[in-house]
Formats: sequence, C-alpha cells, structure tokens
Amino acid sequence: MTLTFYVARRFLLMFLAISGGFVVLLALIEMVEQVRRFSGIGFGEAAELAALSTPASLYRILPLIVILATVGLFLALARSSELVVIRAGGRSALVTLMAPVVTAILIGVLAVAVLNPIAAGTTKAYELRSGLHGGSASTLSVTGEGLWLRQGGAEGQTVIHADRSNTDGTVLWGVTFMTFTPDGMPARRIAAARAVLEPGGWRLANAKQWDLEPGGNAEAGATRATELALPSDLTADRIRDSFGQPSAIPIWDLPGFIAGLQRAGFSARAHLVWFQMELALPLLLAAMVLIGAGFTMRHVRFGRTGLMVLLAIVSGFAFFFLRNFAQVLGENGQIPVALAAWSPPVAATFLSLGLVLHLEEG
Repeated sequence: MTLTFYVARRFLLMFLAISGGFVVLLALIEMVEQVRRFSGIGFGEAAELAALSTPASLYRILPLIVILATVGLFLALARSSELVVIRAGGRSALVTLMAPVVTAILIGVLAVAVLNPIAAGTTKAYELRSGLHGGSASTLSVTGEGLWLRQGGAEGQTVIHADRSNTDGTVLWGVTFMTFTPDGMPARRIAAARAVLEPGGWRLANAKQWDLEPGGNAEAGATRATELALPSDLTADRIRDSFGQPSAIPIWDLPGFIAGLQRAGFSARAHLVWFQMELALPLLLAAMVLIGAGFTMRHVRFGRTGLMVLLAIVSGFAFFFLRNFAQVLGENGQIPVALAAWSPPVAATFLSLGLVLHLEEG
C-alpha cells in the first residue's frame, strides 16, 4: 500500500508540474492573441482576457497533459532504477499501473465536476468582455418559456420570443416581436401565429400589431394582417452560431439546457454528444496513462528511449484526434451518440492494455 501511494504521489506531482507549465505557456500565448485581436487594448485588459480564456484551453488539452505526466513518471522511475526494484519485489506491471490509473480517473472526475464549470463560466465571461472590445455577442437564448432572439435595425433593437421553432430557428411558432427605440423605449409589438425567416427579413402569418406610443391607446389602434413582412439582418447561420459551443455550458446545467432545446424544437445532438464525452473523460484519462506506460514502462538499459517516448506521444495525439473525429461524426448524425462518446476511450483502453500485457507480462 505504501508503494502504491508513493507511485500515485509521484504521478500527481508530475501532473501538477506539467499543468503549471502549460498554464504559464497558454497564458502568454493568450495575451499575445488578445493584443493581436483587439487593437489599442492595455496590458491589464489583455492579461484579464487571457486569464479568462486559459482555463478552457487547459481543459481541452487535459488528456495530452496526462500522457506527458505518465511518460515523465516512468522515465523518472526508470532512470532511478526504481522500476527494477519494484519488479524485483514481485509486483507486476498491472499492479504498479493501478496507482496512476486510479489517480488519473480521480483527476478526470474532479475535472468534470469542478474544472468543467469553471472553464464554462470563464468562457462566458470572456465572450462578454471580448464583446465589449469588438467581439460578437450571442443573439439567442433558450429557456423554459421558449426561445428568445435579438436583432438590430434602423428602428432600434427588436426582441423576439417564440414558443417553439424548427431545428435551425428559421421558422417560429407562437412568436412575438417587441421593438424598442434607440433610447430603450418600447415602440411596437407584433404577435403572429407563425414567422418564417427569408433573405432580408421575416414573413409573418396571422399577425396583430400594436403601436406603443406614449399616451396612446395601443389596443384601439391595433391592426391585423394575414401576412406581414418585417426587415431583419438575421440569417440561419447567425442563429446557429448564436448557440455557441456546448463547452460554454457547465455540465451540471447541460441536461436542463438540452431539454430546453428539445422543447423549443432545436436539435440538441451536439450537446448530447458533448455531455456523453464529458462523462467518458475519466476513462479517457485512464487510457492515456495506459498508452504512456505501454511505451515507457521499461528500463533505460534497453535503449531506444527517445523513440519510445515519441511513439507514446504520437499514439496519445492519434487517440486524441480520433476522439475529436468521432465527436464530429456523432454531431452530424453519422454514428450514434453513445458510440461517438464512448468508443474512442474504450478502444484506447483495450488496445493500450493489450500493449502493456504484451511488452511487460510476456
């Protein structure tokens, strides 16, 4: 048990050291990117934006950090001949691997439960701050009451509420348009049974319009129209882009958000794939440990250490990009959601476990 805790502690310290190095590196890269992206930004503002975007960047490369920590751990144990002592004491490679594997699983659970919401929160804050410096802000929100859209125009801002929509938000049912003047005062309200987004504007069916002039009787002056055209700068692509990335939603809020999307009529497939992939993250980190150990859990006297390290890192990158490829296939509906999320870590686990058994257990 003491030896198990010793190996686990060494792996955890290696993981924290590599993570700290990546935090510094990513923060510097992000600061340079903010200065390049936003002209006239100060050093303090660039550092603040970099601090907000760094957690999400670190979270994305977590599997690669784990495989680097594994390679570093077993290289250090091999150079100090501790691996030889462990094997001479009668402990098998699989038993030795239990400590870093369990530690990686615990890191994955902690990352999903804690780091995921932190990264999502800082991502939202970054989008808000970058919007103040000229970035784009989201124009769509989905709640339990339906969906909300916002569009701008010569008359001012228009807030759109609909009970439900089609999968891309270009057809709305039970829709209400509320137009505000540039100084924020309500100017007009339109309620329609159906609205279809066409190039240049909305086409409303069975619409009723109220002019909200101060001191006037809006209901007395209300008009009805079987069909009504309303200018708009929205497009189907802009509406889809307004959803943002599923990674910007904390995992604890993701099931409710998915349910809201489905009630509103949108496709939640991308969010379902992301949710399942987050649940599979601890298994993926364990697979990364097995991959790294399969190539580097050997004594340095066997030689070809550099080649083995290179093969371990390349294999880790290969499975990492295979996971991203499966995510794309799942989001496009080419493969089932569960298969897209769980097949890469399961395949990586069994293949790397077979490699460990072949190389270490004869």
